Amino acid sequence: MDLVLPDVGLIFWMTLAFLILVFILGKFGWKPILGMLKKREDTIAEALNEANKTREEMKLLKADNELLLKQAKEERDSILSEARKISQKMYDEAKEKANQEADNIIQSAKEAIQFEKMKAMVDIKNTIAELSVDVAEKVIIQELKDKQTQTTYVNRLLEDIKLN
Repeated sequence: MDLVLPDVGLIFWMTLAFLILVFILGKFGWKPILGMLKKREDTIAEALNEANKTREEMKLLKADNELLLKQAKEERDSILSEARKISQKMYDEAKEKANQEADNIIQSAKEAIQFEKMKAMVDIKNTIAELSVDVAEKVIIQELKDKQTQTTYVNRLLEDIKLN
């Protein structure tokens, strides 16, 4: 039963050993342990604060990135719209220029046709005049074989010239 009911001396020495152990631990062990716990607590708190700051900065960066992305999309749309306008303008200008050139070609073709027509008319008139002179010459030669007819004809021509 000695194990169940300890002696007063044993209790005294156990208590004294426990108090010395508590004193030694309090003097040399708990302060460094509590200091390390405090330091660890401060480090954890600081890490949590840094994490919160980083989270806030990430939110701000995300908002800035979204704003930049929105601005980039707007700028891209603006550039594409401007490019479409310039492309349409160039297309319209090229079409107008082609129409003008076609009109100029048609006009110069009409002028060339008119010139060739006039040239052909002059050639035809000259040919008709030559043929008429040849025919008239042959007719006159045939009609004016005798001397009396020639004299009458020359006098009539002279009268016509004098009247004009």
